[in-house]
Amino acid sequence: MRHIKLAPNWLRFLIVVVLVIGVFFRFLNLDSKVYGHDETYTSLRISGYTKTEVRRQIFNGRVVNKEAFAKFQSLHSNKSLGDTLKSLAIENPHHPPLYYVIARLWAQIFGTSVTAIRSLSVIISLLVFPCIYLLCRELFNVPLSVPFLAIALIAISPIHLIYAQEAREYILWIVTILISSASLLRALRLESKRQVSDAWRQAASPLGGAAQMRLRTVTWGIYTLTLALSLYTSLLSGFVAVAHGIYVMTTTRFRWTKTAKFYTIASLSGFLAFTPWILVILTNLLQFHRGIAQTTGKLSPFTLIQSWLLKLSHIFLDLNFGLENPFSYPMTYIFLIIVGYSIYFLCRTTHPKTWLFIVSLIVVPALPLMLPDLMFGGTRTTAEQYLIPSYLGIQLAVAYLFAYQLYDGIPALRRIWQIIFVLVIVCGVFSCAVSSPAETWLSKGVSSGNPQVAKIINQASRPLLMSDSLGMNYGNVFSLSYLVEPKVRFLLLKDKNIPTIPKGFTDVFLLNPSSTLRKGIEKKYQSKIHRIYGNKYYSLWKLAKISVKKK
Repeated sequence: MRHIKLAPNWLRFLIVVVLVIGVFFRFLNLDSKVYGHDETYTSLRISGYTKTEVRRQIFNGRVVNKEAFAKFQSLHSNKSLGDTLKSLAIENPHHPPLYYVIARLWAQIFGTSVTAIRSLSVIISLLVFPCIYLLCRELFNVPLSVPFLAIALIAISPIHLIYAQEAREYILWIVTILISSASLLRALRLESKRQVSDAWRQAASPLGGAAQMRLRTVTWGIYTLTLALSLYTSLLSGFVAVAHGIYVMTTTRFRWTKTAKFYTIASLSGFLAFTPWILVILTNLLQFHRGIAQTTGKLSPFTLIQSWLLKLSHIFLDLNFGLENPFSYPMTYIFLIIVGYSIYFLCRTTHPKTWLFIVSLIVVPALPLMLPDLMFGGTRTTAEQYLIPSYLGIQLAVAYLFAYQLYDGIPALRRIWQIIFVLVIVCGVFSCAVSSPAETWLSKGVSSGNPQVAKIINQASRPLLMSDSLGMNYGNVFSLSYLVEPKVRFLLLKDKNIPTIPKGFTDVFLLNPSSTLRKGIEKKYQSKIHRIYGNKYYSLWKLAKISVKKK
């Protein structure tokens, strides 16, 4: 790899402007989007309550108003940080506790409003910039062009903006992946230097060897700490750790060198620090399997690959288009070409220690998730958050491609690459501008239709919404409680018995009712139920008339 020059003044100015724009969008309209299904679980964990307590007090067949939900989305004196940990351990052991502990402490200071809870993610997202800078410096060991271009791409990346404004652990996971990766590369770099100089330093001074050992211990200790923090943020950090292990073993040529020895000690220490939560998972293994099972489903291989390509393009451009939008396909192929060429160019022009790390970060965490989905029809990888490590590796590769082509590439092609880079930046800025004020987004998953559902319900003069706690209904009912007007009442069912609808309501709605419930109500009240919004996964139904004589 040739020496990459410092960025010219115009590009430095552009990068600064892009960074400012990215930070601005992170703080803008924090409460504009629907507080989604998953985010309501965050607030529930912060409150220290469990789903069992919620079902007993709300999903009991009695009519409640929207204020009944607020109790389980805010802090109370009778619930402590210990209750937050307990609720996670019992009901969500597949979500490690680090983010939720931080969020609980944050809420005790700043409150539990949507803006307050999401602002924690915004603040954490600002740490991504110094972390990506440090990782690029360790990877490429060149002047500032690659780190700064990586910062620019991440600043206006639609995926990063989404998770910077979401009350979930994913933006913290990004930070821990970057800092643990940077600390590993730094430890390896210092270890390599020490191996060259250890002999003559120890001969010159006996104290030098002791000082070197202390420094070595501190350096590897930082990796141990950051790896443990990453594991306490997401269980999928285990795949990142495997990528690190493959990288170290490959670069040491599978020999038991001092580097391999210290890496093994450091990584095992990181996993040892994670042992308490591993014991929690083993103690609640049935609930752990239930949580993992919620990410499974059935999709054809063709649809699955289409989804992967669409998610890949969302690293650079996201206008909330689904697979059914014809505009999605040309954009996905354009960005696939850019990403593919970036990885090829990285492997062709950099030292193996550089490209191997990035390729490992892209491939190793993704394959254990993509292959089962492809072979057995799962849907885990249709969720962007599960592929975050791969997206980070892709952004590193693309940043390197632009840095090289803009300054060391063929002079006749530099203008073309400058135009391509500016277009990619424009795509990111435009995506952020469209996403920021939007009420909802496809990333909200099953809650993306809640604003429209709430509008329909709010139009009724005295509406009643019926639902149960099965599947996604539980979180979506909580999500709707943030959007509906005070006049809306909820009748939440605790069993499969056909409920008695109280008098005094002009409109009765059903959220995701089972066919048994629909048929039972139609028979009991001699009235048809019609679907007025949604699809086979998420739907709102309405009872045609309720002023009939009950049998």
